[in-house]
Amino acid sequence: MKGDAKSMVVKNKDEIAIMREANQIVAETLIEVKKHVEPGVTTWELDKIAEDICVSKKVRPAFKGYRGFPASLCVSVNEQVVHGIPSRKCKLKKGDIISIDFGVEYQGYFGDSAITLPVGKIDPETQRLLDVTRTSLELAIAEVKVGNRIGDISAAVQRYVEDSGFSVVRQFVGHGIGAALHEGPEIPNFVQDDRSPRIIEGLVLAIEPMVNMGTHKVKVLKDGWTVITADRKPSAHFEHSVAVTAAGPVILSSRESFE
Repeated sequence: MKGDAKSMVVKNKDEIAIMREANQIVAETLIEVKKHVEPGVTTWELDKIAEDICVSKKVRPAFKGYRGFPASLCVSVNEQVVHGIPSRKCKLKKGDIISIDFGVEYQGYFGDSAITLPVGKIDPETQRLLDVTRTSLELAIAEVKVGNRIGDISAAVQRYVEDSGFSVVRQFVGHGIGAALHEGPEIPNFVQDDRSPRIIEGLVLAIEPMVNMGTHKVKVLKDGWTVITADRKPSAHFEHSVAVTAAGPVILSSRESFE
């Protein structure tokens, strides 16, 4: 979810430690939701799972109520790029892909992460879309070094995605995160002409490649939220919240301990 442009906010070690806890709740929730992604399940049921975890963990779902968004999860199926609204009518089918974006507020700080999952067996080209998008995020995170520029992150995503024959969404971008869900800097998945900010120690960056099989162009549906590809071809979305440290990037939303 794109928010208002805000200045970059440096965090201290204690704040980053709280943000890691927030993001680990996000990671655990995504893995639990993942277990229920199968043909016949509705996106509303997945949202209920996430909301129940928020209640049990005593955290607030970050997206629910944000600018009027009605749910805890953003669930985007097939050609839906981001911001899909969970629905009792949307039942997953074999061969679908589903992007699940989730965030929480914990002790005054936010966590945010996203994954795209296959529903049963999917066709090879769609699987390649998922693999390329996931790898582009890994390449982006490798550029999170003190002294690099935000544009180095953008270039890593764009170069790999376009060399792989896909396109990056330009209308929606990553962002800083902290005591606000959206802080500066904006993190595009493509290179812009202007000089981008330097990466400094203490920033936390929500890096989120959104990759389309066809055109990079998107449009918003009449619900005011759901973003779809202009050509109705599939789209994938992966996101991690990453802390900038002197020793290199730290993935606060890593799912390794839950997988």
